[in-house]
Amino acid sequence: MKTALEQIKLQAISALESCHDIKELDDIRVKFLGKKGELTGILKMMGKLTAEERPAMGQLANEVRELIESSVASKLQSLKAEAMEAKLSSERIDVTMPGTKPTLGKPHPLTMVMDEIKEIFLGMGFSVESGPEVELDYYNFEALNIPKDHPARDTQDTFYINENIVLRTQTSPVQIRVMEKTEPPIRIIAPGRVYRSDAVDATHSPLFHQIEGLVVDKGVTMADLKGTLEIFVKQLYGEDAVVRFRPHHFPFTEPSAEVDVMCFSCGGKGCRLCKGEGWIEILGCGMVHPKVLQNCGIDPEVYSGFAFGLGLERVVMRRFNIDDLRLFFENDLRFLDQF
Repeated sequence: MKTALEQIKLQAISALESCHDIKELDDIRVKFLGKKGELTGILKMMGKLTAEERPAMGQLANEVRELIESSVASKLQSLKAEAMEAKLSSERIDVTMPGTKPTLGKPHPLTMVMDEIKEIFLGMGFSVESGPEVELDYYNFEALNIPKDHPARDTQDTFYINENIVLRTQTSPVQIRVMEKTEPPIRIIAPGRVYRSDAVDATHSPLFHQIEGLVVDKGVTMADLKGTLEIFVKQLYGEDAVVRFRPHHFPFTEPSAEVDVMCFSCGGKGCRLCKGEGWIEILGCGMVHPKVLQNCGIDPEVYSGFAFGLGLERVVMRRFNIDDLRLFFENDLRFLDQF
């Protein structure tokens, strides 16, 4: 047994000296010290020794075990240090070399123009309000003077959640919610996403963005509406922009108008961009209908107001001469990198 123990010690030391891998080291540990290892096998033979031989052999076996365990621990520490040194050497960088420039994101063209429009109206004393996109039928239609049997509902192509809840078709419900809880004077814009059941093509999408505005105060007139929108258009398109108002009809405003800007491509002569008309429609507007004010608890005999709404995608398409609305939602970097 003594000879066997000495042989195990020599074999273990030799194996450890030639070991260069942590996995290999663990295999050596199991081979000599594991439950089925060589040292364990020798110790199972202790029962065959005489009472006089056992103490000496037990002491020798313990010395061999301790030697192998300490040698394994020392070798493990050495291998870990070598591995760390190799990793540090392979990952060493020259801090004097120029770094790789990261690709930075930029505002989406819709966000860019949305922020610009917000700044224009903030500069005129408006505040920005928001509201839920899943809206009650009352706020989306009825409070805006569009009852359930009104023909205007047929043109809205509404997504209904149930009979009384819809995906908002416009941001006008925000105006109603603000008028219900705020005493005039009121001067707000309400930007946000809206939804209509339209087939997707170059000029239509079931999801798009609107920016609507509202002013309510004593003595507000159509002249105030006209002046505000002229300032907005000139800020957006330049001081040379020419604006015209055309009579129109909206259930929630009376009188109502649509606003056109003279085509900045042809100067009103007619071209492909303006479809030969010389003018490009950009928004609808009008004086807030007295019944709408009344629905919100505002006395139409004391207060008056105006409202307007524009489609963000339409403005951005004309700003950058984009002819396909789908480009805004496809996240094609070849398109987005141009902005």
